Amino acid sequence: MSLSSSNQESSRPRAILDGQPCDLDVAVDLLRRELCRALIGKEDVIELVLACVLARGHLLFDDLPGLGKTTLAKVVARAVGGHFARVQCTPDLLPTDITGFNMFDQKTREFEFRRGPVFSDVLLADEINRATPRTQSALFEAMAERQVTIDNHTYPLRQTFFVIATQNPVESHGAYPLPDAQLDRFAMKLRIGYPDRDSELAMLAANEGVTEGVQVESKSFLSQAQLCYLQEQVAKVALCDKVRHYLVDLGWATRDHKEIALGLVPRGLITWQRIAQARAYLHGRDFVSPDDIQEVAGPVLEVRLSSRVEETSQFLHEILSAVPVPTF
Repeated sequence: MSLSSSNQESSRPRAILDGQPCDLDVAVDLLRRELCRALIGKEDVIELVLACVLARGHLLFDDLPGLGKTTLAKVVARAVGGHFARVQCTPDLLPTDITGFNMFDQKTREFEFRRGPVFSDVLLADEINRATPRTQSALFEAMAERQVTIDNHTYPLRQTFFVIATQNPVESHGAYPLPDAQLDRFAMKLRIGYPDRDSELAMLAANEGVTEGVQVESKSFLSQAQLCYLQEQVAKVALCDKVRHYLVDLGWATRDHKEIALGLVPRGLITWQRIAQARAYLHGRDFVSPDDIQEVAGPVLEVRLSSRVEETSQFLHEILSAVPVPTF
């Protein structure tokens, strides 16, 4: 995937938000460029991150520490005008450390709710597989329902609530692997991987003289209202009958595959559709093509079909080869 494909002239009209015209295509392009500054040389990863945000999905990074996941999450939050929060998951982390808790106020003689980091726009759950299943469940409820329940009282989360979770594929000591039912709450799984030589040289040059960590100055390109509007527009991207049948046939192919224990469930199929809609929108189209379905298949299926990259790649190749692509 290349950035140039998203820079095509778009026929979409300018949006009117808060009584003011707004060219959201320009804003999205600026957002894309800002994320590429944060994650140098990984344009294909950035495109999928953008698709995940616009599709109202959640993202799981299965990769080594130090590749830029935290920096990327911070820039995403800042660029969409949102609040960023980070949780370092450990075995002693409690559900209330994420959701919040009620504290008794001695002065008012009443309980006061103290909000946890889940009440943010972008939440980074670092090394999520080190949290206990109970704590993981509290986070997944928030991801699925965009709300939390504390002492029988329900608190809604922000409409644009977005989770970026990470897990370390190397160290498994003291980890609690995520069950399939919880993995399905993520829209996709991505790996950043090592940068190429030129990108790494650019990173060193950008951080020369910096005393603490990787520094990326970012600014807001979208308001929360604009992001909500974009997500609504993505949901309206059309699928013709042939493309919809093609997607369903691919879903059935995962269930009929003799080596896949659990095929794609309907929720996974809906997520696949939404990510494909987002990709089509990012490429300036108001309809989904078979190419959109195929291009996002890898990260969408990897979080659902197998924990091994080699197996997922093999399954994906076999499934895409077995199902005929519709002709127009």
